[in-house]
Amino acid sequence: MSLRIQYGGSFDPVHCGHLALARTARDTLRATVHFMPAADPPHKGPTAADAMQRLDMLRLALADETGLAIDIRELQREGPSYSIDSVLALRTELGQDAPLALLLGADSFLSLPSWRRWRELLAQVHIVIAERPGNVLATQALPPELAAISQGRWQCQPQALQQTAAGYWYRLPMPLRPESSSALRRALEQGLSHWQQWTPAAVAQYINAHQLYRRG
Repeated sequence: MSLRIQYGGSFDPVHCGHLALARTARDTLRATVHFMPAADPPHKGPTAADAMQRLDMLRLALADETGLAIDIRELQREGPSYSIDSVLALRTELGQDAPLALLLGADSFLSLPSWRRWRELLAQVHIVIAERPGNVLATQALPPELAAISQGRWQCQPQALQQTAAGYWYRLPMPLRPESSSALRRALEQGLSHWQQWTPAAVAQYINAHQLYRRG
């Protein structure tokens, strides 16, 4: 069974940086990447666009992509979108032997000890960490809780994640990109136009048609 990667987030809105990361993970790890939009992200405030609008934009962004999919389980579940709940549901569906990974930014990886049932989560999945220039993970800089369990987890070869179900950590180098959802929303609030370069054309058209992220 091939590796499945879950890419969670609010995607408020989805932008070209999200897509670049997902494509890199797909191609490097020879995996299918499933975008998993959160209904109620426990580490963030309320989203600016509602769940269905964010899902519509994801569908537009991925319409012509291969190897990228959408998993809507967190939009269908009431309450906070905890990763452990989604991962355990996936394990029930896929079985305990299926290779399964979470795709995280370096900041999210370093914050894992604050996540709900994080030790149980790490036992169920591989972690793929997107590293940007200037934000390279150093083993000695890991939080003590992660450093204490890091031995034997880091893998340099992507094939290792295909060969076992869970437990490895893999660094995925990424070029520095200008896009961020928060910067995009600020540009829209300020009436600027450069944000349209940061999203697929169909997503930009949707944002304009629904007047999303405008002040007032």
